Amino acid sequence: MITIGITGGVGCGKSKILEYIKENYNCRIITADDVANRLKEPGEACYKPLINLLGEKILDNDGFINKKKMAEKIFSDDCLLDKVNSIIHPAVKDYILDIKKTENQAGKYDYLFIEAALLIECGYNEYVDQMWYIYTSESVRVQRLKSSRGYSEKKIKDIMDAQLSDEKFRAGSDFCIDNSGTLEDTYMQIKIKMKELESENGRK
Repeated sequence: MITIGITGGVGCGKSKILEYIKENYNCRIITADDVANRLKEPGEACYKPLINLLGEKILDNDGFINKKKMAEKIFSDDCLLDKVNSIIHPAVKDYILDIKKTENQAGKYDYLFIEAALLIECGYNEYVDQMWYIYTSESVRVQRLKSSRGYSEKKIKDIMDAQLSDEKFRAGSDFCIDNSGTLEDTYMQIKIKMKELESENGRK
């Protein structure tokens, strides 16, 4: 099983690319956000540490952590955000690496794709066979985020400024997909790359 990291800045279109990959290749896809959300549920690894750090006011009436309340608690507090990340990121990595080990032993899939914006920063290069960077021009990303998520220009700028630059994404990756054009063009880039991988590994 080949393990591939999928990373890129906000609004680059990772979700659409993963949908295409899931539909066309024998693979399992893990997204770090989904794992993090699961680990914040009652009884999971991050639940009690986050409550101990942030207090019970971040909980809903059903005892689940409220994402919005948690975000408001840590907003504009870099120190608190760092503490939250120090709880979540290692737990997410451990969970994902356990899945990788299990799937390697099971032998069901040809590929495991791991998606997150912070793969490079969190040191996943050590655990994947290839790191793929999804590049999309800034103007396209801004337009997508405005139309699909309703983000303001200030919010978009703040998020982008907090993420790696294009140069650093490229430096930390093995392959770059340009997703600034049509989806058909993007899919063709993936097809060509996957053909290369299949040829290198003796698959048809």
